[in-house]
This record gives sequence, C-alpha cells and structure tokens, in this order.
Amino acid sequence: MKVSEFASRINGVLVTGDTAGDRQIKGVYCCDLLSWVMSHAEKGSAWITVHTHINIVAVAILTEVSCIIIPEGIEVDENTVKRAVEEGVAILSTPLTAYEVCCIAHECGI
Repeated sequence: MKVSEFASRINGVLVTGDTAGDRQIKGVYCCDLLSWVMSHAEKGSAWITVHTHINIVAVAILTEVSCIIIPEGIEVDENTVKRAVEEGVAILSTPLTAYEVCCIAHECGI
C-alpha cells in the first residue's frame, strides 16, 4: 500500500505535502528509542514515533523507512518538516494512537 493511501486510512495528513507519498509500505515499526530504531527498523516500514525532533529525519534516511507516522495529533516541528521535504522523507500526522494505527495496518495487510 502506498504512503498516501495509508494516510487516508488513518485519517492522516502528509505534513510534507506530496513528498514520497508514492512509496510502498512493507511493514510497520513502532518505537521511540532512536538508536533502537536504527538497529531494528526494516527498509520500507512505516515508522510510528511520538518524536518530532529533526533527528527523526536522519534516522528515517539511515533506515530507509517508507515514512514516519506521528500519532495522537502531535504537532511536528517546522524545522523537522522542512528537513524532511529537503531529504524526500514523508511524514504523516494522525489523530489516532500508535496502537490504532497498528491495528489499521494489520487490517490492511501491512
């Protein structure tokens, strides 16, 4: 499923605009410890985190995740969005909890 399609399933918004919305999501990884994500997230996964600091963009690039999902309507830092657009990293924002996003991903076969 494409990032842009999944965004609509989770009542999400691509805060980075059209950036990388056509990437395929191959799985889901939910974690807030950046060093753990760097060593465990699989390429092509959608990464769910409550972090909004610019460092999430670097981690997304390093791990080659398909997108970053910020749950619970948490506002993403403006500098983070700007860097994500520059680097071609999609960031989704959703009012749902991380658990709800995971449940929907499972229902979608991700």
